[in-house]
Amino acid sequence: MTGDETLLAVDGLTKAYPGVVANDGVSFSVAPGEVHALLGENGAGKSTLVKMIYGLVRPDQGTMRFRGAPYAPAEPRAARAAGVAMVFQHFSLFEALNVAENVALGMENPPPMRTLGQRIREVSQTYGLPLDPDRLVGDLSAGERQRVEIIRCLLQDPRLLIMDEPTSVLTPQEVEILFHTLRKLSSEGTAILYISHKLEEIRALCDHATILRGGRVVGSCIPREKTARELAEMMVGAELQLTDRAGRTAGEVALEVAGLSLAPLSPFGPSLKDVGFELRMGEILGIGGVAGNGQEELLAALSGERPTAPGTVMLGGADIAALGPNPRRALGILAAPEERLGHAAVPDMSLTENAILTGSVRKPLTKNGFIDMAAARGFADEIIRAFDVRTPGAHVAARALSGGNLQKYVIGREVLQEPRVLIVNQPTWGVDAAAAAAIRQALLDLAARGAAVIAISQDLDELLEISDRFAALNEGRLSAPRETAALTLEEIGLMLGGAHGMQEAAL
Repeated sequence: MTGDETLLAVDGLTKAYPGVVANDGVSFSVAPGEVHALLGENGAGKSTLVKMIYGLVRPDQGTMRFRGAPYAPAEPRAARAAGVAMVFQHFSLFEALNVAENVALGMENPPPMRTLGQRIREVSQTYGLPLDPDRLVGDLSAGERQRVEIIRCLLQDPRLLIMDEPTSVLTPQEVEILFHTLRKLSSEGTAILYISHKLEEIRALCDHATILRGGRVVGSCIPREKTARELAEMMVGAELQLTDRAGRTAGEVALEVAGLSLAPLSPFGPSLKDVGFELRMGEILGIGGVAGNGQEELLAALSGERPTAPGTVMLGGADIAALGPNPRRALGILAAPEERLGHAAVPDMSLTENAILTGSVRKPLTKNGFIDMAAARGFADEIIRAFDVRTPGAHVAARALSGGNLQKYVIGREVLQEPRVLIVNQPTWGVDAAAAAAIRQALLDLAARGAAVIAISQDLDELLEISDRFAALNEGRLSAPRETAALTLEEIGLMLGGAHGMQEAAL
């Protein structure tokens, strides 16, 4: 694309950090009204690339042109002034402020609040994303919060909208609404640069795709002309292994939860309300739900981070409700929380030290009361090898790993301890196709060895692929689990929205 057909032209962008070249001579172009996907594994360079386009990072080499003129934003404010807007994967909203106040914070010269409120109503209705400017953000669902971020961008009248994993917290119905909005923007001439690991979405929405591997452009294609598997194999440069579900049978009840209620972890979080289910050995129970419906509270209650009332959590018939995380680990209940840095791993500790944090209860990592560093390094190296963690070694700090590689390390650390029950929240959050397939296979293999697994995820395709039974978490209430094979995507979407009576009547 040249001349008037090009909105954004990227030519030879290079960005290096100590020990790694994040982008190496990247070149591609985006036309007005085009929905252009950036595809690649974790660590392929997608985030660094869009940060350079948005003015968060300055390139070491290369040039950009936007709307025919040289473009080198020194900061996001300059990018927004030029007509570039970005919706980040993790929302930057203040829960104690209302919608209009949050939108105003992202504007250089916001109008009076009454005028702004009216503009929010008009723009949100026009693009099929209705919002009440007076509602507190803390009271909004994850999908509604994303609307706030999008409307904040649309009020800038952008010519290029960058979206990073925009559907990771949405129900199928909300994804359809978002796609309708993006197609309307595209028809009006706004270009969209779209990052997602959900390849079927890429095929449905995007006109073109640029594939990155190791910081370099390795190909381009029209996504709808490729299968999701072909796209994944272009990203990784190798044949993708199919998930194998063979060799699993459900055994005796391992974990029984009854009448579990719990106060919220934050002022705007949900409380758990009378949660109950049974989990059998060799079974994977998938729990779906839009973010903020009690997932963190449920993991905290099951892992022992939050004590619960007597009789609410039973392991093999024994009441463990009062036990903390380490006593539960000793009994075989392990957990991998959603937040990788800060909860699952300490950012500034090495991978070896992070292995000790949870592994010392079940692995021989101490000797005569002292840490056995050789054994700890051996355990860390075992995780790195078994789960293909891309890192120079176990001495590296956790924060130095890409999100996907740290996720593989965290999941591997728990799986290799051979738990009796494993609870994972968002097992493949922000993880590329090959790594996600490896993590899912590890969970299936663990269940095949007789362990009981709870997979809490917002990725419905993931839950349909690996779970035997499915339950939906909505506003702290858990639906009755149903056989996953008998459910349609539409039924699951309704369950996630709180239509619990529908599926319970069908049992």
